[in-house]
Amino acid sequence: MIQRTVLLKFADTTTQEQLQEVIRRFKALDQVLTGIVEIQAGLNIAEKSKEYQVILMVRFENQQALDAYTANEDHQAVATFIRESGRLDSIGVDIEL
Repeated sequence: MIQRTVLLKFADTTTQEQLQEVIRRFKALDQVLTGIVEIQAGLNIAEKSKEYQVILMVRFENQQALDAYTANEDHQAVATFIRESGRLDSIGVDIEL
């Protein structure tokens, strides 16, 4: 199993509604992609690293599922929405579980 975690940093002009929509759209990928074991998303509540407002996490059955997710058009549409919502930076990491 592989877990991908992404921290997203947005512009000051990004609204709470846009952040919530990012979370909603990301979670909805669970309905259209195969190979996902678990998907989570939410607002960062930690004081440390609070400049990263949204945290995304998805667990995949295997590397093939991760590769399919990366290339998937629904995932790409969410990524485009994230950029259009004012994404300034992101940190993504993958670990094997």
